[in-house]
Amino acid sequence: MKALILAAGYATRLYPITKCIPKPLLPVMGKPMVEYILDKIALIDDIDKVFIVTNEKFYPHFKIWHDRVKAAGVYDKEITILNDHTTADGTKLGAVGDINFVIKEGKIDDDLLIIAGDNLFEFNLQDFVDYFKKKNMPIIALHDVADKEIAKRMGVVELSPEKKLIDFKEKPEKPKTTLISTCCYLFPKNKLSRVQEYLDKGNKPDAPGYYIAWLYENDDVYGWVFSESWFDIGDIEQYEKANKQYGGI
Repeated sequence: MKALILAAGYATRLYPITKCIPKPLLPVMGKPMVEYILDKIALIDDIDKVFIVTNEKFYPHFKIWHDRVKAAGVYDKEITILNDHTTADGTKLGAVGDINFVIKEGKIDDDLLIIAGDNLFEFNLQDFVDYFKKKNMPIIALHDVADKEIAKRMGVVELSPEKKLIDFKEKPEKPKTTLISTCCYLFPKNKLSRVQEYLDKGNKPDAPGYYIAWLYENDDVYGWVFSESWFDIGDIEQYEKANKQYGGI
């Protein structure tokens, strides 16, 4: 199994603090966000390699960070930083485009865990992996935000009694539920080619929720619901909340 951390965005909603530093390297309690994700990935024996995809602007930042943690021997798993060579928000590949880029560039022929680099979560990642092994189908991690106003800004999911996706809407005006996707996915290796199929059909390459909305209509996709805390660091307010939650600034 391989892991992919998406870190190629420009985080314009967090300006000015992300003008000179990529969002996943912003400190929470003095520690870069991406390291919280890597700490959880480090506990998963099935994962033997981690890819982090970034852009031309922030590649040097990740290279410096990677050199530091590698020299310190912080992580045992191999970490590869990939540059998608985009230079501005208007020319970015989008999250789905970056997933496809990494699958091809990294020659991935293995099950793939995908996590957004601005996700902070406290659920047990091993439980997510174990659920995936039972299903051997695409699965997504879901969280109940218990507020339809919040859900309007997210990818909203409806599940069958068997936990299969029966509806997915990205940022709906009238959410059917308050169960939202957290941009944490696991795809079996025999389904990775569907990403290219999705893009070949001219679908949106940006928010990965659009891909999930397409995928559940063309394949079986299952949801795994967790109740532990979760932060999507999309703006200053969420960043400040996360720092309070983790006892930081």
